[in-house]
Amino acid sequence: MPKVHLNKAYSPSEIETTLYESWEQNGLFKGPIRKGRKPYVIMMPPPNVTGMLTVGHVLNHAIQDVLIRWRRMCGDDVLWLPGMDHAGVATQAKVEAELLKENVSRHDLGREMLVEKIWDWKRNYGGIILKQLRRLGTSCDWSRERFTLDESLSRAVSTIFVHLYKKGLVYRGKRIVNWDPDSHTALSDEQVEYKNVASNLWHFKYPLSDGSGHLVVATTRPETMLGDTAVAVHPEDDRYRAIVGKTVRLPIVGTDIPIVPDDFVDREFGTGCVKVTPAHDPNDFEIGLRHNLQFISVIGPDGRMTKETPSEFHGLTREAARDLVVKRFEELGLLEQIEPYSHSVGHNERTGTMIEPLLSEQWFVSMKGLAQPAIDAVRNGDVEFIPEHWEKTYYHWLENVRDWCISRQIWWGHRIPLWTVKETGEIICSTDDPTLDPKYKSLTLEQDPDVLDTWFSSWLWPFSTLGWPEETEDLKHFFPTSTLVTGPDIIFLWVARMIMAAEEIFDVAPFQKVYYTGMVRDLKGRKMSKSLGNSPDPIHVIDKYGADALRFTMVSLTPRGGDIRFDETLCESGRNFANKIWNATRFLLMNLSDDAEDFQFTPVDALKTPPKNLIDHWITSAFFSAARDVSLALEDMRFADASKRIYTFLWNDFCDWYIELLKTRLAEDRASGEESLRVAFGVLHGALRLAHPVMPFITEQLYQTLRDLSASSWPEEFESESIMQAPFPKVTQGFIDEDAEQHFFALESIVSAIRNIRGELGLKPTLRLVAGVRSDTGSIATDLEAYKPYILKLAGLESLSFDEQRPKGSVSAIVGNYEVFVPLIGVIDIESERARLQKESERLEKLLTGTQKKLANEEFIARAKPEVVENERKKLNDAASALEKVKLFLKEIETL
Repeated sequence: MPKVHLNKAYSPSEIETTLYESWEQNGLFKGPIRKGRKPYVIMMPPPNVTGMLTVGHVLNHAIQDVLIRWRRMCGDDVLWLPGMDHAGVATQAKVEAELLKENVSRHDLGREMLVEKIWDWKRNYGGIILKQLRRLGTSCDWSRERFTLDESLSRAVSTIFVHLYKKGLVYRGKRIVNWDPDSHTALSDEQVEYKNVASNLWHFKYPLSDGSGHLVVATTRPETMLGDTAVAVHPEDDRYRAIVGKTVRLPIVGTDIPIVPDDFVDREFGTGCVKVTPAHDPNDFEIGLRHNLQFISVIGPDGRMTKETPSEFHGLTREAARDLVVKRFEELGLLEQIEPYSHSVGHNERTGTMIEPLLSEQWFVSMKGLAQPAIDAVRNGDVEFIPEHWEKTYYHWLENVRDWCISRQIWWGHRIPLWTVKETGEIICSTDDPTLDPKYKSLTLEQDPDVLDTWFSSWLWPFSTLGWPEETEDLKHFFPTSTLVTGPDIIFLWVARMIMAAEEIFDVAPFQKVYYTGMVRDLKGRKMSKSLGNSPDPIHVIDKYGADALRFTMVSLTPRGGDIRFDETLCESGRNFANKIWNATRFLLMNLSDDAEDFQFTPVDALKTPPKNLIDHWITSAFFSAARDVSLALEDMRFADASKRIYTFLWNDFCDWYIELLKTRLAEDRASGEESLRVAFGVLHGALRLAHPVMPFITEQLYQTLRDLSASSWPEEFESESIMQAPFPKVTQGFIDEDAEQHFFALESIVSAIRNIRGELGLKPTLRLVAGVRSDTGSIATDLEAYKPYILKLAGLESLSFDEQRPKGSVSAIVGNYEVFVPLIGVIDIESERARLQKESERLEKLLTGTQKKLANEEFIARAKPEVVENERKKLNDAASALEKVKLFLKEIETL
């Protein structure tokens, strides 16, 4: 038959896009519904419609794809459902920013026109990240792609709102909310990111109304004092017992406000006196309720001072009002102290705007009743968290959960399904538009102007995407789902709420496992960010190294749920691994005989009995051991362990050792070598399937090459047109021979030790050496005699003895339980070698001394970059290790 060729060099760019298009066009990603098959389902955490691919996305989606491809190959009905979130605040802010460039505001356009503008933007620019994910090889079912504003998902949102409203779990109330003065909307607590801000702590004197003295309060927000309605002290603070119930004269404003006792006050902070502004602080709000205080809003929704303040403050920004308040206190002689102070300030996590705590009437979901079933779901084991330590964070939040503010004062999103009949005041809560109902034809209905929090749609994601509230076939087959892969930063925003929603509607958890990925950091341990310039563009990395290299690198670096340290240069190892597999396959193809008209091989896991030849027997055993370890690692979600095990088998066992031995067999006995060649192709076939979930592109390309070569002879279950439909290797226990693997490991260790000795002494590869192996734990000849021909060949030996005593004048190395030695008499020029080693010893001693001195210099440690210091420490360790070997060789030579 004609030889099957591969290009000399592996070029990811030449195959990846073509392969992906082929997979998608042939419907290989579609989630099937087959009778008797177990479903395996992952719901993709929907990225924002405004999103772009980051290294964090790469890690998250690579892990999801590993699981999906693995379970697909295991024969499950696999569904990985993709989609996007409309990201209400962020998306509207982006479009409004574009409009402002043309001096157009949303109010100039009106609601309907702005929403249409946003839809236009979404159609033209939204969802870039989903296109980018294809470059990564994500095998999700694009035919089921969902968007949170799709008609069916919008129906689900209305349905859950009506359900909760009728149960009394949705209510309207006036409370302190997180207000974004730029976007003019409320945000939930979980959408606020707290940043440490360097500011001041201002100490103000509040005179007692009776003229008997003053109290000192400390604040980080002087502008809010204009809305103070009390000063609070701890009821057991002896310093202030006598004045509780008295009043102070509020400076600038001139009103008298009471001194109230409250347990919330920390007696140790500042003076123990706390100014209370109930309309502008959530804790002060609670104090205000407890003591029936006034609620005065001095900062408006636009972030400017209201008419509730003295006239000179009207319309000032928060910053300008702060400066003026401090100035007035100074003029009044009531500014006691200003001290530098850093404190945590809330910001909109999407836009970065500083949040204003604001008293506002909003829609809330009562969370206490929803929280307990969600707590029980994890505590009872219905949902497993990986790593487990995230359970404590989850429990703490749910046990102290506050009601969820779900209304947003923007126009992009799901309108609240509530209408008020203007003529009668009747409130209609309905999934259907009541303006279409004939009974309201002659009346005026006004829909609530607010939209719902983006997460109010996302918490339904595991089942709204499958058609709920309709009883669809997808919902019946694929819900509950199997695994959720997400970041711990949205454990409250999304994970907990999805569990709440599913427990409320279905009385069941929405997924069985939640795997929390770690954070991707740079090599210095810093979080990846645009501002630091340390976050590479994943598409650039794919262009440079290939998607498989990027995937393999990130997956193999990640500890179980822990942070990873990444730099794009690390992808060189992944690219080298892909090249290694490519070149090994190419070598096997090149060794097909020109007259091999009927060359066929059997996939390794389709063999009926283990091969009899020593090395073939070993490599099949090593393969099944690797398959066992990889399967166990994937079951346990130890993705790095799975990747590294694939690497060690393919790179070390197969490519390095087995193929090197195969070369020997082919050279010495072509007929015998052909049998090993068949085994090699069979093992490679299995190894490609083992590696496919991590490295889908190269494994598919090489699988197709092997399929073209020999598929006609394979059992039916192996005749799949794509590797992703082929069976994941199953472990045949009878093929695992631990003794054979241990013996071959001894062969590897012995050969490596002799090669190292040869390298240390600078001996030519063509020089045939005499060597011996012994052990103090008993005879080894019986175990290793069968491997002797391979050791002789691989180590370049003239002879090899077992169990003999090491003769004088030998250099040796300890490997495990074995001592490997090489006699040097007659092999090297003793005097020349002694002189060389002595010179090398002196050089290493000098290097060690200099490096130790540098590392002992505190000024160097303080000023040098961390990577420079680390490099010096590595240099020290390497030099110490090399010196030890040189001294050992010198000691041996001295005996000659």
